Amino acid sequence: MTALRLPSRAALLWLAGLALLCLGLWRVDASPARVWEGLSRLGWLLVLMWPPSTGGNLTDLLKALAETLAMSFLGTLLGAVIALPIALLGAGNVVGSTILRFTVRRSYDALRGVDTLIWALIFVSAVGLGPFAGILAIALPDIGTFAKTFSEALEDADPRPAEAVRAAGGSRLHAIRFGLMPQALPAILSHVLYLFESNTRSATILGVVGAGGIGLALADRIRINNWDEVAFIVLLILGTVAVIDALSRRARLSLIRP
Repeated sequence: MTALRLPSRAALLWLAGLALLCLGLWRVDASPARVWEGLSRLGWLLVLMWPPSTGGNLTDLLKALAETLAMSFLGTLLGAVIALPIALLGAGNVVGSTILRFTVRRSYDALRGVDTLIWALIFVSAVGLGPFAGILAIALPDIGTFAKTFSEALEDADPRPAEAVRAAGGSRLHAIRFGLMPQALPAILSHVLYLFESNTRSATILGVVGAGGIGLALADRIRINNWDEVAFIVLLILGTVAVIDALSRRARLSLIRP
């Protein structure tokens, strides 16, 4: 008589995950009939989107796209400039005080812990509609993200060049400037380029909540059911993001592997 084999731990985990998935779908009322109805409506929208059309507003759409790119660039640059001195306070090989370093690092988490879209809603209420609110919404969480990655890049630097600068009579600032920063700079620039690429997509979403740019034009077309213009705007965004992705990747690779 063969012994009864119990399910393995992996099988139990898979069953538990499947049960949680089914429970979650049931809680949000994702019934087969609702899914089929949604797919049918999506198919009808795709029919309305073809062929894509500018609606005679190509110039305005390109200006809105340029506004989105400017918002992303300025927000990223502002966040990086502010984050750099803050990152020095969070690097263990720059600041020796554990309490100060811990406090500064928690401030990083506080800034990047709130999503860009939430900051956009706050700044739209504070400074009004337009790209300025979007720039601030991008810059604020970027300060926390950049400060964290910059401080980690500084901590990964080889300490020997900084020690050589100090041995030659240089000050602590000289050791940071000439011993640590040249090593960390490629990684810092790589992070800036990557986040600019990511922020270009985020800036599109920010326009939907009133921060200007191409997202505002997209939201307007969806609101009045001009789906052919929606399709053109989506294709325009996809093409722009693809170009930025390619250029940013090449620039990052050239920095990492000169």
